[in-house]
Amino acid sequence: MIQIVIRTRKHMVQSKLANILHANELSRNLQEEGANITVNSVHPGLIMTNLYRHTDPIVGLLKIFSYFLWKNIPQGAATTCYAALHPQLKGVTGKYFVDCNEFTPSNLARNEVLAKKLWDFSNELVDLGRRN
Repeated sequence: MIQIVIRTRKHMVQSKLANILHANELSRNLQEEGANITVNSVHPGLIMTNLYRHTDPIVGLLKIFSYFLWKNIPQGAATTCYAALHPQLKGVTGKYFVDCNEFTPSNLARNEVLAKKLWDFSNELVDLGRRN
């Protein structure tokens, strides 16, 4: 059971890393083009939703012991709303926000070479889909 939790967490972490890398590369590309569009990443935190209903029962058990870390839905949406709507963030792009504050993500998430590789790979996949 522990392996399922670890595997699930690994996949979640990888997808979040890909989101940050992609957003950072999109931000760089839009800035190079002179577009007046901002792109930021947010970490909403652990939110009490039913998304975990299809995971292993041990995840439910872990939720019980870590309930104080979880946010309700409005609390979880706060950082996303802040990054999208707050007037002080007008023109702020390529940043990462946690709990309505700018936060420095991991070195891996700030790796521009990795972001470019992911961007190029994603574009190749999209182009393959168009050809088929």
